[in-house]
Amino acid sequence: MTVTVGTDTAKTRKTLTVGDQSVDYYSIDAATAAGLGDFSRLPAALKVVLENMLRFEDGKTVTTDDIKAFATWAENGGKNPIEIAYRPARVLMQDFTGVPAVVDLAAMRDGIVALGGDAQQINPLNPVDLVIDHSVMIDEFGNPRAFQMNVDREYERNMERYQFLKWGQKAFNNFRVVPPGTGICHQVNLEYLAQTVWTDTDQNGVTVAYPDTLVGTDSHTTMVNGLAVLGWGVGGIEAEAAMLGQPVSMLIPEVVGFKLTGEMTEGTTATDLVLKVVEMLRAKGVVSKFVEFYGPGLDNLPLADRATIGNMAPEYGATCGYFPIDNETLKYLRLTGRDEDRIALVEAYAKENGFWRGADYEPVYTDTLELDMSTVVPAISGPKRPQDHINLDVAATAFGEYVKGVRAGKDASVNSEIRWEGEGGQPEPAQIPGDEGHHARGYVNNPNGENYQIHDGSIVIASITSCTNTSNPYVMIGAGLVARKARALGLTRKPWVKTSLAPGSQVVSEYLEAAGLQEDLDALDFHLVGYGCTTCIGNSGPLEPEISKAINDYDVIGVSVLSGNRNFEGRISPDVRANYLASPPLVVAYALVGDMNVDITKDSLGKDKDGNDVYLKDIWPTQKEIADLVERTVTREAFMSKYADVFKGDEKWQSVEVVDSETYNWPPQSTYVQNPPYFQGMAKDPGSIASVKDAKILALLGDMVTTDHISPAGSFKESSPAGQYLTDRQVPVREFNSYGSRRGNHEVMMRGTFANIRIKNEMLDGVEGGYTKGPDGQQTSIFDAAMAYQEGGKPLVVIAGEQYGAGSSRDWAAKGTALLGVKAVIAENFERIHRSNLVGFGVVPFEFTGDGNRKTLNLTGEETVTIDGLSEVKPQQMCTAQITYADGTTKDIQIKCRIDTAIEIEYVEHGGVLHYVLRNLAKVA
Repeated sequence: MTVTVGTDTAKTRKTLTVGDQSVDYYSIDAATAAGLGDFSRLPAALKVVLENMLRFEDGKTVTTDDIKAFATWAENGGKNPIEIAYRPARVLMQDFTGVPAVVDLAAMRDGIVALGGDAQQINPLNPVDLVIDHSVMIDEFGNPRAFQMNVDREYERNMERYQFLKWGQKAFNNFRVVPPGTGICHQVNLEYLAQTVWTDTDQNGVTVAYPDTLVGTDSHTTMVNGLAVLGWGVGGIEAEAAMLGQPVSMLIPEVVGFKLTGEMTEGTTATDLVLKVVEMLRAKGVVSKFVEFYGPGLDNLPLADRATIGNMAPEYGATCGYFPIDNETLKYLRLTGRDEDRIALVEAYAKENGFWRGADYEPVYTDTLELDMSTVVPAISGPKRPQDHINLDVAATAFGEYVKGVRAGKDASVNSEIRWEGEGGQPEPAQIPGDEGHHARGYVNNPNGENYQIHDGSIVIASITSCTNTSNPYVMIGAGLVARKARALGLTRKPWVKTSLAPGSQVVSEYLEAAGLQEDLDALDFHLVGYGCTTCIGNSGPLEPEISKAINDYDVIGVSVLSGNRNFEGRISPDVRANYLASPPLVVAYALVGDMNVDITKDSLGKDKDGNDVYLKDIWPTQKEIADLVERTVTREAFMSKYADVFKGDEKWQSVEVVDSETYNWPPQSTYVQNPPYFQGMAKDPGSIASVKDAKILALLGDMVTTDHISPAGSFKESSPAGQYLTDRQVPVREFNSYGSRRGNHEVMMRGTFANIRIKNEMLDGVEGGYTKGPDGQQTSIFDAAMAYQEGGKPLVVIAGEQYGAGSSRDWAAKGTALLGVKAVIAENFERIHRSNLVGFGVVPFEFTGDGNRKTLNLTGEETVTIDGLSEVKPQQMCTAQITYADGTTKDIQIKCRIDTAIEIEYVEHGGVLHYVLRNLAKVA
């Protein structure tokens, strides 16, 4: 494709020759020579943004003052939050967020035709890659046929979606689809798509080199920052605007420097390191900031470990966690099969343009913190937040305290009489350390004759999953070696543990098989179940019916242990309350013991063939054992072979048939893809931002309400509004699939908004799930209440606490909120992506100030809220909200409008960023 660059009034464009290559680039040193400022001590992450300003400087959208602001940033000690227009080089999607994005593009084609424009005006201007990775579900596990059976079910469930995506691939320019069964989007990006330095021809046909940058419709897009590619997650709404050439409006961010020293010690893993980093940065507070890692410790940190740290930036709250280009970057590019000419260009460009991390790299940061990696110890995080770091040697004790908290005030005496019908007797009650009556127990007689007890702490899911860790050969080889040693001693998984292995790419299977370790993992029932997100996204699949019934009948606190990045309430499985993040080797170890109450650092994991106790130290591999196998089996040839036909897909994908057409023929009977109402009947001109008058409170929510709470991705029940909708259309429960897979149907997603089974609306006492009070004051579903209020012409607001919208970058958390009729969300503070998504869909976010919050204001949900003067509102303006209580008394408070920039004001006036883009395109039709 052709990249359009700016006018270069600052004369910063230079030519770089590397071997036989000759490319132009935009020189930061030349900008200094031109008198625009001293940029020498900017962090590399911010130099990437500065280069973007140089390349697109046109005197209008990007001005020389915008460029000079970066020098002022350094002079001000890392602060100068002015608004800039940033243009990423490309966009990355996965199918859960990608399907609704393509739905929006298809609807925009209809919309622009209705406004008198041409359907071909709606095309991505920047390259877009969509990787299908969120659809595979673990229906089958623990046997050699699991992979094929899960793939077959994936196609059965998702054929409508795949036909739609294949249509999009044919209909839109610059849009590629990586088929199912290939890998997870972030790992495919890291191992294949990303180039670190990108090249394209400009409007004059000259090749231009520039930093590889992207935005993605998944929050873990940040993983690729480990490869010095600046990228972060945005909502699908913002990504669609970026595709269509709309710059990302942002403030020049603060950059926190995280200095790493020392090196990891024997027995610790990259997972232990990243969980410590998450804890430290959450405590520091880095929301909406860049984090850049530097220091001598990087010399001891493989790129796979860097990618693990970059991946979990959403968990520590940062926009991204960036690692500058150095020799390790080049080494990884070479290992993964990148072209040698590209690798040479990366090195020369980085050194020439000031992006290289040398021994003297010590830029200016807004703030810093430091970690000696030799102090990192084995750890897990949980039971419901990634930042809840727990040293492994106190994990069992911490779980006991968690259970006591859950059981406080409850009768957990339903222990000894619980049994199942079936052959064989009731097993003896397990001895639970520190039980003291706090644990619930149930007994299971499985049809296969295995009788066992399920109690609080029974680990029912152990899953090696997620790009966070399966991208890292050191922890994957480590898991395989734990399995090998355990197998040799005769240990097996506990029968109530659902085990699974879902690598992030086919390369992982290649080196596990080359090392002979897949056979050892299979022996412990860690069979391959698919290449995709699986358990980490909530696609853990059903537990065995007997286990599920025991958990739910007797309120047992089941546990999952997964090598993922998210463990929010209700995310992993509807049957599992406590979820722990752990390294892949620890996932294997926990599957052997099957009980969170066991201290695996000192207690026996089981008996060997001779009846002797086996301990964790007996099966834990040394760093040398791991490194030797990685060196021998993880090869350049494996990467080149597996990615040779990455867009081709298997026979199933090739057989998916689609119609060739400019606009989509929306099948009326489809329950997966429906034409959304956003652009239907849209006026040619925007309006103004309407004041909020006497709005009812739809939900009164607490702290750390995540986008999983607002718009869950996992399964749902027949009794839910979404389930009733599908049942009314003769969809059997077995075919419900998940919320995530049905994001192309607004009718399902509206019904799924605020429908997480663990969400707590403080308007109701002790009730979990998506409920509220309707206009009649009676408890009802949030969807039904919202529809009743809409019918009565009543606007709605949502009230919340701190860190509202943490977690995944899902646009449906904002879309669903808007479609329910919510005009404003008032929270103590917002996570970055969700705030942007709300604005992008026309919902105004506000923050409480010193005047109070939901608790100090004694809000019950019976109040009404009025916010006047929004037609004249300015970015981050203080506004007056009048709260009218049930008894008729009123209170005025000051709240801060979190529409942060001038362009965002325009977005909300238009009803959203897509409406803004559509109207502007229609004007030039």
